[in-house]
Amino acid sequence: MQQQKSFDKLTKTGTLFLVPTPIGNLQDMTPRAVTILKQVDLIAAEDTRHTQQLLNHFEIDTKQTSFHEHNWQAKMPSLLTALLQGKNIAQVSDAGMPSISDPGKELVAAAVEQNVTVVPIPGATAGVTALIASGLVPQPFYFYGFLKRKNNEQLAELQQLSTIRDTIIFYESPHRIRKTLANIQEVMGSDRKVVLARELTKRYEEFLRGTAQELLAWATENDIRGEFVILIDGYHGEVKVDNRLADDENLSVHDAVENLISKGLKPNAAIKQIAKTRALDRQAVYSDYHGLA
Repeated sequence: MQQQKSFDKLTKTGTLFLVPTPIGNLQDMTPRAVTILKQVDLIAAEDTRHTQQLLNHFEIDTKQTSFHEHNWQAKMPSLLTALLQGKNIAQVSDAGMPSISDPGKELVAAAVEQNVTVVPIPGATAGVTALIASGLVPQPFYFYGFLKRKNNEQLAELQQLSTIRDTIIFYESPHRIRKTLANIQEVMGSDRKVVLARELTKRYEEFLRGTAQELLAWATENDIRGEFVILIDGYHGEVKVDNRLADDENLSVHDAVENLISKGLKPNAAIKQIAKTRALDRQAVYSDYHGLA
């Protein structure tokens, strides 16, 4: 067991602060976030050029270093060393919360492993911001983030999610929104309630509420701009059990996963189903199947 007292002055290591940045409107930057960015020794930023604009606006002159999905493996050792030597580091993404569909989780996990204090700062996040104004049931909700880009993989993901009874939250870029809405309609039906939240907190913030068919028609007929949050109403029908995909409890975990794959499921989907039906940790099933345990 690990116990962290976030503000224990006797801690010998530095602190990794996870600092959210505005998702559009600079006034959403909190005073505490500004103070942290001014006080830390280093800012690890997804895009230093983008973050520099934010720093200039709030007159912050703290040194930056880049830390993103393409260089995190190379950068993490030096950041961890600095933290272990007592330096304080703030991690930021381009918009919203670090680690939520943005870089960050790898450094957080490594810091926790090394008993480095990790302190989250509250702030803007697009998914929940859209959810509370969507008009859909706000909880429980299922945050998924970005769907796969390849069409067949996206269709498979949506099929897996189609009977979830919680409101589902996705992120999507403007140039993929039409295809994604078409796939939502194909998999979940024309009448499924969908909400699009566009350009949140900015001048052209907009909510579009309707059926999958209506929103696909809107996206087809209009010039699409801005980043989107897609919210889908939870499934209200009966869930039909496909007996072909039932878990054979007489099989080992590895063989049970193989059995579902042979019946048409993707490996990750099979691992997820076995973990769910047997009430096992998904990572443990993954490790067992791939021989990592």
